[in-house]
Amino acid sequence: MRTLGIIIGLLLALSAAAQTFPSKTVRIVSPYPPGAGPDTVARLLAEKLAKTWGQQVIIEPRPGANGFLAMEAVKKSTDAHDLVMADNGHIAVAPSLFKRIPYDIDADFRPAALIYRADFLIAVAANSPYKTVGELIAAAKANPGKISYATPFVGSPSHLGSALLEMRTGTQMLHVPFKETSQMVAAVGNGEVTWTLTTLATAGSLVRAGKVKFLAVAAKSRLPTAGEIPTVLESGGPADYEVNGWVAFLAPRAAPAEAIATINAGVNRALAEPDIRERLATFGFTPLPSSTGELQQLIRADTVKFAELVRKTGATID
Repeated sequence: MRTLGIIIGLLLALSAAAQTFPSKTVRIVSPYPPGAGPDTVARLLAEKLAKTWGQQVIIEPRPGANGFLAMEAVKKSTDAHDLVMADNGHIAVAPSLFKRIPYDIDADFRPAALIYRADFLIAVAANSPYKTVGELIAAAKANPGKISYATPFVGSPSHLGSALLEMRTGTQMLHVPFKETSQMVAAVGNGEVTWTLTTLATAGSLVRAGKVKFLAVAAKSRLPTAGEIPTVLESGGPADYEVNGWVAFLAPRAAPAEAIATINAGVNRALAEPDIRERLATFGFTPLPSSTGELQQLIRADTVKFAELVRKTGATID
């Protein structure tokens, strides 16, 4: 009976600890500029989480430096009320791509919540002469180093996905990195760069404005909300060519397990709400409510996958 009492006491203590989070404003540091797809999703979730938790949830954009500024801001924290929103580029690619990075995913962070997956699309200027991916590839083969592609930063899923297309098609194209996704897509729309890999959320406004058009989606099947856009294979590109990114919340390594559980449950609850799912669908995002264990498995699997892709493409940065 005494043992049972101890167990019950521990469970009650854990429950009480979980209920103390959050006890103040929760800060979500974001490496994305205001208005970008991930930033918009972060603000939607912040509103839902604030209602669920009864505490203010704020978004703090810290774009630039390949996400290092945002990651470092939370790495230094010892408070579970500080979270960072990051994608697979920051989490699973950077450790292999950069010879030195200012953070260690395993030592500095704890997986808190997986949010969504974004399938990428190949976009060109609206007045581009290329109507299919096949035509774009043919031009790249005929003009080595002349066809250019834009990416938001070196080592991003967009960058490695573009390099993968080069590798899969035996072409040589010119990589033009930008600091922000908005600059990247604008450059394509203006004809400064030939094409880019981007998302519905990032390029949607320029598509609606008649500046940019999508040639294909880099996925096995067409997007439910944009069924008129063919897959890369249907558009004359290589088979089994897929490029996507996922976004998650990470907490500082010192964050207690009970707080992590509260964050995970709160995000999963928000992702299950119809209005959130509908809004994500308009961006071409697929919500991915998951456990922290599932997020950890995804991180490990993608770290291995991207390490191999970095090796094959030879993409490394000092």
